[in-house]
Amino acid sequence: MSKTDRVDFADLKVFLAIVRRGSFKAAAGELGQTPSALSHALRRLEDRLGAKLLNRSSRAVSPTVQGAELAARLEEGFNQIGWALETVAAPGAASLGEIRLNVFADAAELLIAPALAEFVRRCPEVRLTIVVDNRPIDIVAEGYDAGLRYGHHVPKDMIALPLTGRQRWVLVASPEYIARRGLVQSIDDLANHTCLQLLLGDNSSFRWELSDGGQMRRIRVPGSLTINDTVTTIHAARAGLGIAYVLESRVEKELREGALSLVLPQHALDEDPIHIYYNSRRYNHPALQTLINIVRQQNGLPTLL
Repeated sequence: MSKTDRVDFADLKVFLAIVRRGSFKAAAGELGQTPSALSHALRRLEDRLGAKLLNRSSRAVSPTVQGAELAARLEEGFNQIGWALETVAAPGAASLGEIRLNVFADAAELLIAPALAEFVRRCPEVRLTIVVDNRPIDIVAEGYDAGLRYGHHVPKDMIALPLTGRQRWVLVASPEYIARRGLVQSIDDLANHTCLQLLLGDNSSFRWELSDGGQMRRIRVPGSLTINDTVTTIHAARAGLGIAYVLESRVEKELREGALSLVLPQHALDEDPIHIYYNSRRYNHPALQTLINIVRQQNGLPTLL
């Protein structure tokens, strides 16, 4: 009897989850089991293979050389299984399993929320988990199937697909603020205005990026109010608390109704599209492809084959 005949498929999934999440506790949460059960499964797998797969300490878990090689091969193997399942033409093939997405807040509002009703209609049996998170993360290490970020924030080793066209970043202010503080005539004039600071997911302050003569210009702006949430920023701008830097698509309603006005529209910056990304060309979950096509279609892009 070969080693593979004695190995439990579930134990392999446990091992891969531990490697991917970097801890027994996190992997247990992902799999819906206890850390103790995972520890027993790993010990059983190591015994059957006759090899140590993980280095364990009180503070960290990391694969051994053999463990890292096995994890890489298993990742490819499970991706191949997913690819095979996708090709099954049986009824319900597009309704398999679970999808976990990590999505930054603007993308959740603009892309995912409008697509949910149609996705649930097409894939009623799929468990879809959406975590709204502006932090830069490793989606594989944290157990996500895919993430949504702007193109320039997608890690180089990931496969990325655009879900939108290019995104336009604009400055906006309320009519009350403009009447009180006066029109902004140039980029340099911003130094004499109150600007709503933007806090990034890594807790750093964002330097506004504007178009200046066809080139991107990064500037630091004055202002004592710092916000990491677009909805709150829009409320603050509407209340006349300062000039905001936002995606134009997030303030279409306010601009249309006159609650906000564009400031220096000639310096608005076109940036990368929002992308969905994942870690292998082989990973092609049919329900994920359905979601991608719904979002692309709703944003005027052709669907994928």
